[in-house]
Amino acid sequence: MRAATGADVAAIADMVRERSRWLSERGLGECEAAADEFGAQAANPDILVWVLEHRERGVVGCTTITRENALPPWGFTDEERGEPSLFLTTSFTRPNPYRLGRLLAWWALDRAATEGVRWVRRGTAQEQLSRYYQRDQGWQLLRVADLPEAKVHLLQRRAEHLPELPDLMSGRGL
Repeated sequence: MRAATGADVAAIADMVRERSRWLSERGLGECEAAADEFGAQAANPDILVWVLEHRERGVVGCTTITRENALPPWGFTDEERGEPSLFLTTSFTRPNPYRLGRLLAWWALDRAATEGVRWVRRGTAQEQLSRYYQRDQGWQLLRVADLPEAKVHLLQRRAEHLPELPDLMSGRGL
């Protein structure tokens, strides 16, 4: 994992388009219209985007991280917004059999623990994805915010050190 730069804009946008096609083929929605916007975040110094880079395939994943001060007030209580946390606002991976999205989340959990942050939080408008996060990744559903444009599932997981992470990040044990 490394911080994204302006040089990653096209690779991230391409990855989002690839993921969008994969989602669309399965009837799970799509995000192609926002691919360029998500890619452009890498060049914005006010947005912290991290990329998972494979030595041969290039950028295979990305996640955007903010701190507790950016938690949306419509989704989190004042108390939650006052607790030290990382918020995963956008995560994408190239379609793959290795569950690289899980690897991004584990990296965030470990990073938060290293920074002394108590929680990692995230949200999704896809109920199926929320169920996967809870069932397969151990996230706790805090609440569902009923917004005019979508129902957003807000989740959290306690930060923790993952000693096996360096091996997983190198591809061993995936």
